[in-house]
Amino acid sequence: QVQLVESGGGLVQAGGSLSLSCAATGSIHRIKTMAWYRQAPGKQRELVASITTGGSTNYADSVKGRFTISRDNANKMAYLRMDSLKPEDTAVYYCNAEIVLVVAGTLPYWGRGTQVTVSS
Repeated sequence: QVQLVESGGGLVQAGGSLSLSCAATGSIHRIKTMAWYRQAPGKQRELVASITTGGSTNYADSVKGRFTISRDNANKMAYLRMDSLKPEDTAVYYCNAEIVLVVAGTLPYWGRGTQVTVSS
């Protein structure tokens, strides 16, 4: 059974920093693109950042220059470093990964999310 587990959320003041981690476990052959999404109350889930196996990254305009996505392919981990946080960054942050299974096929997986709250 494949799982994505996020950690590292919490409460921080505006201007502060947080780092999120995502661990992938289970019968995984390899992981393609990994990404972080977020969903604020009353809003749709949106892409925050993504990273390919080779390390190519993509960021939402709202977080460019403040957030950094990275990954550790050997340990099946993804990270999101968040600096200069703003109250509008408050949301539940979800890890997403496109996983090639040991048995067969490629499927998208989601973590359960971790809350990030930025106070003004």
